[in-house]
Amino acid sequence: MSDTILKLNNITKKYNNVNVLKDISMTIKKGQIYGLIGLNGAGKSTLLKIITGLSIPDSGSIELFGEAEKSKIEAQRRRIGTIIEKPALYENKSVYENMNINRLQKGIPGESAIDKTLSMVSLIELKNNKVKNLSLGSKQRVAIAMALLGEPELLILDEPINGLDPIKVIEIRDLLKKLSREYGITILISSHILGELYQLASYYGILHKGKLVQQLTLKELKDRCKKYVHIKVDSAANAAVVLSKKLNTEEYNILPDNIINLYDYIDETGKVTETLVKEGIRVEEIMPRGEELESYFASVIGREEDV
Repeated sequence: MSDTILKLNNITKKYNNVNVLKDISMTIKKGQIYGLIGLNGAGKSTLLKIITGLSIPDSGSIELFGEAEKSKIEAQRRRIGTIIEKPALYENKSVYENMNINRLQKGIPGESAIDKTLSMVSLIELKNNKVKNLSLGSKQRVAIAMALLGEPELLILDEPINGLDPIKVIEIRDLLKKLSREYGITILISSHILGELYQLASYYGILHKGKLVQQLTLKELKDRCKKYVHIKVDSAANAAVVLSKKLNTEEYNILPDNIINLYDYIDETGKVTETLVKEGIRVEEIMPRGEELESYFASVIGREEDV
């Protein structure tokens, strides 16, 4: 049995003859937390609406839980829980009442599912509180709980941590990790801030002006943002011997043109230079490099702008 939960093939969408999405192809595997990153207006919400059936693509196809026929896809959408744009909450009703309204709308029999779901998101003690008296973080938990009613296998969340303070962001991250780890729920989550999804997602897609300009794993993201010392010498082979024997490190990569990326001694470039020169190595360039998450995101978008 395939472990592919969702597959998009060349999805395109236009509004007023303007391409909002352009040939989007992506695959989400079972158990992944897929982070969809893009500036406001990049097309994230439109893409999520197409996946959930709230909007129809102009071209392209969708496969959901292995089904590609339109009639069967609609049935498979019952296995999805969603929060797209601002969640609809009744502020003057209690958490429990909001959950019950949502349960009835989804046609889920019995109220036992409500307490079970509230327990999953650690809200059981607040179930009789009115929504208007909750913190923004707790309101987001209510919205996530509503999305979880019916025990979905795929959870789609549109900017669920937007506007939360750093502590609440961490709490929502921990909650989503728990849902993935303990309940096996696959998650597709969007944000306009890469740093908000760092250490949460296992796979990333960068969406810019309707195009999916890059997809990469968490390891690839870490590698590309990892700080290192860029060293250009007259002999990379000889310099590598010095790094190993004199500085006791194997944390380096040898690149073409006698360039070495050293992932150690980041703040001790003087010591590295002194050691290399003392051993007869001519150092032509040495400097710390590496990008912060947001700088990397900006550089990817910038390269796309230059195309």
